[in-house]
Amino acid sequence: MKQSLFESRHQPQWQTFAQQLEQLEQGKAKAGEVADFPHQYRRLCQHLALAQQRGYSSYLVDRLQQLALRGHQQLYRHRSQLAANVLAFLLADFPRLVREQWRFVLIAGLLFFGSLVGIALLVYLFPDLIYSIVSAQQVAEMQGMYDPAASRLGRAAERAASEDWMMFGYYVMHNIGIAFQTFAAGLLFGLGSVFFLVFNGLMIGAVSGHLTDIGYGQTFWSFVIGHGAFELSAIALAGAAGLQLGWSLIAPGRLPRGEALRLAAHKSVRMLCGVMVFLLIAAFIEAYWSSTTHFEPWLKYLVGTVLWLLVAVYLIFAGRARHAPD
Repeated sequence: MKQSLFESRHQPQWQTFAQQLEQLEQGKAKAGEVADFPHQYRRLCQHLALAQQRGYSSYLVDRLQQLALRGHQQLYRHRSQLAANVLAFLLADFPRLVREQWRFVLIAGLLFFGSLVGIALLVYLFPDLIYSIVSAQQVAEMQGMYDPAASRLGRAAERAASEDWMMFGYYVMHNIGIAFQTFAAGLLFGLGSVFFLVFNGLMIGAVSGHLTDIGYGQTFWSFVIGHGAFELSAIALAGAAGLQLGWSLIAPGRLPRGEALRLAAHKSVRMLCGVMVFLLIAAFIEAYWSSTTHFEPWLKYLVGTVLWLLVAVYLIFAGRARHAPD
């Protein structure tokens, strides 16, 4: 292809890219105006490589090279900003958001942990109650997963020999599915979130009460105490985010329901992002620490207690000191 034809074909793309660069360099760019900047940058790099390969004039090659260098600087700088924003969200914004929504968090926590503890005590005191909540097949499976003689805890027979990284992926998908279900069900005027909070609390509580009753309490509690700090907290927080959605539909105030839902979703989705991070941490701990039988139960209890304290301190105190205005 002749250089003149190459230039005329791609000149509009280079001009668009140059305009985006100027906006970014001057700090005047809006998100929607530069959303395709990475794609435009890759196209420019392709054009630069083609111009060099075909031996086009140094004037054209130098021009494209300068645009590519400036584009690389902007792309790297904005990626660094993104990493800083993510870090700021995790270290400060997320725990502040949890405290800001403390009423929904409190209600979700009472529904989830209240039903969990309540049914666990009832099943422990009345063992046959377990079969009214969990099927006999599931009960047998749970007993096999937490049998003190098992080589890996918390895994069904068909997954007992799975690699830890495979179990990590399984735990991530399973836990995120539960959290998203609990969150999204809030669109049913909050009733869906209430249902899944209570349902998951009853299921977990019934199993814990039954395993404690039959003498598997040490293997079960030493297994769940570590990752449970993040996993159980995440389920409650997902429910809180769902309840916030439901409340915006029930009591929108002076706003139309659609607008009230949009504003509530902005905060709820941000909270759900923090929940996902909690679940990733929980899945990692569950796959690589909780399931192992190489450590004494007392050590797992100690580590689990520390993790619960860390989660509590993080949610209560992180982000309280603001060094710069929002």
